[in-house]
Amino acid sequence: MALNSSLLTFVCGTRGLSPDEQILGRPGHARHLHALRRHLHRTIGCGAWVKHDPTNLTEPFPRAMRDQFGAHRRVFDRYGNYIYAAVEVPQDAGRARELVAAFLDFYAWERGWTPLKRAADESNALKLSLRANLFGKIATEDLYALLRERRFLILQGPPGTGKTRLATELLERSFGGNGMAVQFHPAVTYETFVAGISPDVGQQSLRFDIKGGWLVEAAEQARDSDFLLVIDEINRADLGRVLGEAIFLFEPREIAQGRGRRVKLPQRLKNGNAHLEIPAGLFVLGTMNSADRSIAMIDLAVRRRFAFVDLWPDVEVVAQQGIPLATEAFGRLLDIFSQYAPDDALVLVPGHAYFLAASVAELANRLRYELAPLILEYLQEGRLGPCESELRAYLDWLDTWLDTAVAGYGASA
Repeated sequence: MALNSSLLTFVCGTRGLSPDEQILGRPGHARHLHALRRHLHRTIGCGAWVKHDPTNLTEPFPRAMRDQFGAHRRVFDRYGNYIYAAVEVPQDAGRARELVAAFLDFYAWERGWTPLKRAADESNALKLSLRANLFGKIATEDLYALLRERRFLILQGPPGTGKTRLATELLERSFGGNGMAVQFHPAVTYETFVAGISPDVGQQSLRFDIKGGWLVEAAEQARDSDFLLVIDEINRADLGRVLGEAIFLFEPREIAQGRGRRVKLPQRLKNGNAHLEIPAGLFVLGTMNSADRSIAMIDLAVRRRFAFVDLWPDVEVVAQQGIPLATEAFGRLLDIFSQYAPDDALVLVPGHAYFLAASVAELANRLRYELAPLILEYLQEGRLGPCESELRAYLDWLDTWLDTAVAGYGASA
């Protein structure tokens, strides 16, 4: 480590949090700092450190990071408890300027300062990048690789984040359409999914047959080629009851090694099979709305057998469609949730799908008749806590903004 290196930090005062406790105590301050850390890594290649809780003045600077920033040990010995973000300034002048500018723009944004006109574009670009880096992302090809490796996968996230669309895309593009999509709901049973007795409605007299369910059908289809079973809204059914003893089969490593397990079915199927096993060609991809608290929780036995991938709102998807009004409305909403929502309410943030439209007029209808009712439902249920006043103000702004936007659209059409 060069002795003439410089360290750029955010710190609390040695006398305590005052007068910045309102900034430091907001959940969003730490979240935006982590977004800044990702931004710096991806755009400049700088590795920054961010404290989990900036208000914790009893937590010393981590030993592992002391080694990374070895030239500044004396600083850490004296002020380590008060530093809550740190990054070493690069020797390259261009990268150093980008780093310092990002820190200053971040500082101004958190304090609510309005940038000078000549700096507005740079400041707005950082805001967009921080919103884009607020949540983690996974590329479609990485998701497919994980599915191939882990075999049983669940996409979870807030409404409107494209879980079902992504599952359908994987089915069509990565499996060549060789698969089936089903949807779980409270009426789905073991007999529906695995096997059971069902009435034969094709006969003149009432009779019953032993019929294989969706899992049995998928397993049969997967014996000759790879087959994807997509289960939409997987946690809207009681998975423990729906899977029954079939949960014993969901062991990805054993299946990949050719040592897949078998279970005996309660009744022999029409084709004579009395056992069920999952072939190497069967993959299962579920989707789960993390905002719906009316649905069943996934028990640990099921959770252990699936890998989980979080899908979060993506501001870049909205920006790429080229409607600045949509980007503005989405950005404001993300800022409210990221700044004020407690961790258990962050899963309620509406996804980017609510802001996608082919025109301003269509966008206005989506925001007015889809997004606004969703937010009002959250508010009526009392699920947003510190966000409530900010979201009510957002709805007021949205109502006025939509009238102005649609009027302007009509005048220019």
